[in-house]
Amino acid sequence: MTIAPDAFVMPLRYSVPIGGVAGTSFKPEHLQAILSAGRQRGFFEVHAENYMGAGGPPHRALEAIRRDHPLSLHGVCMSIGGPQPLDKAHLARFRSLVARYQPALVSEHLAWSTHETSFFNDLLPLPYTEATLRNVCDHIDQVQEAIRRPLLLENPSTYVAFRESSMSETAFIGAVAERTGCGLLLDVNNVFVSATNHGFSALEYLADFPLSRVGEIHLAGHAEQTDDDGDLLLIDSHDGPVADAVWKLYEIVIRRCGPVPTLIEWDSNIPDWPVLQAEAAAAQVILDRYGRAAPTGDRDAA
Repeated sequence: MTIAPDAFVMPLRYSVPIGGVAGTSFKPEHLQAILSAGRQRGFFEVHAENYMGAGGPPHRALEAIRRDHPLSLHGVCMSIGGPQPLDKAHLARFRSLVARYQPALVSEHLAWSTHETSFFNDLLPLPYTEATLRNVCDHIDQVQEAIRRPLLLENPSTYVAFRESSMSETAFIGAVAERTGCGLLLDVNNVFVSATNHGFSALEYLADFPLSRVGEIHLAGHAEQTDDDGDLLLIDSHDGPVADAVWKLYEIVIRRCGPVPTLIEWDSNIPDWPVLQAEAAAAQVILDRYGRAAPTGDRDAA
């Protein structure tokens, strides 16, 4: 059963308590630098699966961060798009984390990562069909009922497409949001990566994306490789600074929809804390620029 959006904390346009601020992934190696700096303007995001134990150093670190800063909880293993039922034990642990830390934002991926009893370290793509749509909506309903709030669903980075898809990715995502009342997490780097890999226009993708439902934005670095034919292949690697082209797309989005909480993802080749801070500061400049004036267009256009 689809749960009405007004059953949750956030309204339809997904304003959130932290407002238009930039945050960063929280990495334990940065803990002392963060605590030494005291309370800051931004927020921190963690992968839920790293904190599903009962206690120990991970939770002590996260509790220290949570005392002074808003938190975003980002799931990576729910397998929202998987054909089999959601893992009840995993969902219960996810629900407990939400209850324990009361994050400002809670998100998951439009992807699958399980097969029977196997769990993969990849976020795998989906065919965009009516059958997939029904399955994804059913899973999101279950998650939202468990956590008693809207989930933000993240658009994927993809490297293959399915011939059987009967709708575009943006139409699929819009239909999911409409049917379930969930919010969206717009990963601008994922848009750029997928557009480059598949040869479509990132600007046209954003023009079709339901921006009115975006409650968080992700920015990250990507790696350049080549495929078997020698063509450029981008990998959503999260191991370096945000590319100039992604910054340009991000500014277009913020100009159109106003300041949305923005997270800098950096998950490998972790830099010193000031480097990550500088990336967040660059995002904050753009957020503040467009926070001082009304958005220049409807949030459903780009």
